[in-house]
Order: sequence, then structure tokens, then C-alpha cells
Amino acid sequence: MSIDHYPALTEINLKGVAVYAQPPKRAHSEVSLTSSATEVMTDFHHHPAITIQSDISIDDANAKMISFGIRSLLVTNNSGQIIGIMTATDILGEKPMKVLQQRGGRHQDITVYDVMTASDRLFFVHYDDLKNAKVGHVLQTLKQSGRQHTLVLEEDDAGNEIVRGIVSAAQIARQLGLSHHADVARTFMDVEHALK
Repeated sequence: MSIDHYPALTEINLKGVAVYAQPPKRAHSEVSLTSSATEVMTDFHHHPAITIQSDISIDDANAKMISFGIRSLLVTNNSGQIIGIMTATDILGEKPMKVLQQRGGRHQDITVYDVMTASDRLFFVHYDDLKNAKVGHVLQTLKQSGRQHTLVLEEDDAGNEIVRGIVSAAQIARQLGLSHHADVARTFMDVEHALK
């Protein structure tokens, strides 16, 4: 069969200025401490994980986070396996200065690998536990660990570990209706103060 069998579609001109379609912005619903913990998780089944490779400069990584409106990136190797996580705090905090003090060089030479938290030092919770937990449980877990994020782990049918999502203190604070603070302790103090 040839394409002559198919009539051409009617082409049209713009009536004015056009914009392009975009996926809907993720509407984060307001939550309370008694809400299901899954309501504060960024679920990679519904929202693709934003990743970066370890040999990319931290300036490029920061630009990527800004362009996606996020504060952390999963660091992957060439096979797509997670080898760590990098946060805005890793880039904007003390780590880059420590790297320069230890080995010298220029700021633009610092890579994601230099400042990321390696996977063997990451903190995970199991998805089954998260499904049965409340937001208050997650906040207490983050508070006790002193971390801003936790990754959510599950197994596939073959028993392989899969990172299902991420939970962040900043996201929880936003969904609780609190202003965002970079300092974890301050976020938890604000949460506790707001609840009194």
C-alpha cells in the first residue's frame, strides 16, 4: 500500500501567539501530621526521577536543579544504577570549599562526585513501612536522623532493590503550609511550633 492512499491533513496558521503544552504542575495537597506518609512522597512511578552523572560539574548540577525546581538529584553511573544523592546544600554549603582546600584547583572543576553522598551512606525507608505510616512518623524519622531527605526503597518481583521515591523535609514543610527553610532543625522547630 502506498501513501497515496492517505489524504493529507489540513494545515492551519496560528491565530496569534501560541504556547506549548506542558504536563500539569504537581499539586501538592496540604497535609497534617496524621495524613498518610505517601502523600508527601515524590513517587517515581508517577514523576520521573531527575538524575545526574557523577562527572558533571556542580555548577551544571545546580543549574539542572534550578531548571527543574528541585533541591536534590539522584547520582547514577552509566548503567543507571544509583551511586549517591546530591543536594543543593552539598553544592551551596561547605563541601566545595573543603574540596578546594584538600586538593586545590578551581571551583568549576568540582564535580558531583566530589560533594555527593555515596549510596553506602544513604538513608532509606521501605515503601511498605511508609504506606502504613503517617506524616508525623516521617518527620520524626528525619528529625532523629538529622537529614533533609530519605529515599524510599521497594523490591521488584525478582527481589531487586528499587528506589521508589523520595521524601524531603522541605516538601513536608510546604505541604504543612509552613515556609521553607534550608536548615533541617529550623524546619522541625517551625513544624513543632506551628503544631502547638
